[in-house]
Amino acid sequence: MGSVTLLFKFFGLAFSALLPVINPLGSALVLMGLIGNAPGGVFRNLARRIAINTILFLIAIEMGGTAALSFFGISLPVVQVAGGLTLAAMGWSLLNQGESDSRRRQAEMAEIDFTSLEQKAFYPFTFPITAGPGTIVVMLTLAAHAAVKGAIPSTMAHGGILLAVVVLSLLVFASYAYAPRITQYISPQTAHGILRVIAFVLLCIGVQITWNGVEAMLKTVLRS
Repeated sequence: MGSVTLLFKFFGLAFSALLPVINPLGSALVLMGLIGNAPGGVFRNLARRIAINTILFLIAIEMGGTAALSFFGISLPVVQVAGGLTLAAMGWSLLNQGESDSRRRQAEMAEIDFTSLEQKAFYPFTFPITAGPGTIVVMLTLAAHAAVKGAIPSTMAHGGILLAVVVLSLLVFASYAYAPRITQYISPQTAHGILRVIAFVLLCIGVQITWNGVEAMLKTVLRS
């Protein structure tokens, strides 16, 4: 019974920690801004691939991210700074994207073969739009927290995290696959305004993650 409780405890912890940084509905609007007026089938195919990529990507981070950072000698604060700057740059780009630029991109997308979008299923649609630098930092933190004593407790803790990843990826699929339907009742001006707000929030999140990394590095320097 204790092991099952631990499973649900880490599921709740991981789900509540990852939901704000993955933000399926908000990310779906960002995806709409980047892709434009694509057919519904394109969104469903991309949503399926992105959801699968998200599961595999986050599982890989959860299982081997800490070891990989240790192998390359990269600290968590450095990941926060680099990842935060990447996220902030994306937010800045979307924030300064003019409405004419958005319409031109949509017109260009209408003239190309939408199968070429599948080449972008991992970058940038999975990383960093869906699972960005903040998600990596959260996953690494959860993985370290799940390293409890004992084989069975550790397995149940990691299982709870992986279960949360699967559930969140299903939410990503639903949000991305039906993004056109979600936004079809919203006027272009309203959608444009919402995208601006999301872009600003994305910029703020990137700056906050960067500052967290800088702050951690400054504390390390001041202690030495």
